[in-house]
Amino acid sequence: MIEDNIINKEENERTVLVGLITQKQSEAKVNEYLDELEFLAQTAGAEPEKRFIQKLDYPNPRTYVGTGKLEEIRKYVEDHEIGLVIFDDDLSSKQVLNIERELKVKILDRTSLILDIFAKRAQTATARTQVELAQYQYLLPRLTRMWTHLERQRGGIGMRGPGETQIETDRRIILDKISRLKEELKDIDKQKSIQRKNRGNMTRVALVGYTNVGKSTIMNLLSKSDVFAENKLFATLDTTVRKVTIDNLPFLLSDTVGFIRKLPTHLVNSFKSTLDEVREADLLMHVVDVSHPNFEEQIEVVDKTLSEVCGAAQKPQILVFNKIDAFKYTPKDPDDLTPATRENMSLEDFKKTWMAKMNNNCVFISAKDKINIDQLKELLYEKAKEIHVERFPYNDFLFQKYDENLGNE
Repeated sequence: MIEDNIINKEENERTVLVGLITQKQSEAKVNEYLDELEFLAQTAGAEPEKRFIQKLDYPNPRTYVGTGKLEEIRKYVEDHEIGLVIFDDDLSSKQVLNIERELKVKILDRTSLILDIFAKRAQTATARTQVELAQYQYLLPRLTRMWTHLERQRGGIGMRGPGETQIETDRRIILDKISRLKEELKDIDKQKSIQRKNRGNMTRVALVGYTNVGKSTIMNLLSKSDVFAENKLFATLDTTVRKVTIDNLPFLLSDTVGFIRKLPTHLVNSFKSTLDEVREADLLMHVVDVSHPNFEEQIEVVDKTLSEVCGAAQKPQILVFNKIDAFKYTPKDPDDLTPATRENMSLEDFKKTWMAKMNNNCVFISAKDKINIDQLKELLYEKAKEIHVERFPYNDFLFQKYDENLGNE
């Protein structure tokens, strides 16, 4: 893995955030994205101090923002001794060069920030290999601004052909590394595939959802295990699989990496072996942070990723609305004639709308406070049993006898 993480976690670098209002992004949407970028920065160990937002028809091809806004950022950075500026969209190598030349501080975009978090979170050899591949794929088109530090890892003598530039040499080194890492991941995929085959014909359930919605906490509750869970983005990069038994029904439950907006597809593709658990799952538990003001868009992001990257959009799905303990909405005054909206609906009214949409395939819980966990288990049991009985019709008789015995107790 690339050794030097982009952010020094011990120093908690002070930073500013930069976003654009464009024809495709309203001011409200930009502020929402910057809220998420701020959380990403804090997860990486930085301390965001100020936001700069500019309205443009499209990003400036040279400096992302306009000349006047860049000068405003430069003055603030100098006056407040800021060492890092983070942009909410991907920057080209030309943009980074021009911005660094003006601001004379470290520049990151959203993808490089996420990669830094990935590098910090990767614990197993599989995750580290996946992250390293994503890092080099991100680095390859941006070589024009990089020093030739990669040459030391392989040795420079005899590597440079006649007339070959240093950038071409570095590009060839990185391409070789990408090729090697892809081969390593192929071997990992084979091993994972064998492991999945060795699990037999047990029903497979995969936890999916936006990052930081509580998937790992639910995993711990259902499997009585100790999967790492934290109130930070991308706490889980490695897939964890546990055997879970509800009443008489055993099944396999897997926790997967969370999704996020504006995440380039090639980064998700680096986690193919992780997402294979989703592709091969019989049932998806889509966990949603119901307390988030824009959770419906998060649902759309996850569904789109499942469709485009995992090919799993048509799989049976349970929608688990988590974090009802943080629900901020209050019941509507009966005398208030204002139409019901997200801001004045009670949680009970809100449940009715979504339960009606999902045909009894959703449940509202708090994993932290263990609220309605029995309801979640009942729903999960019924859906997993349907899949199990379809696969093993003879077992339907056994389930009927088991349910009859429960009723007689």
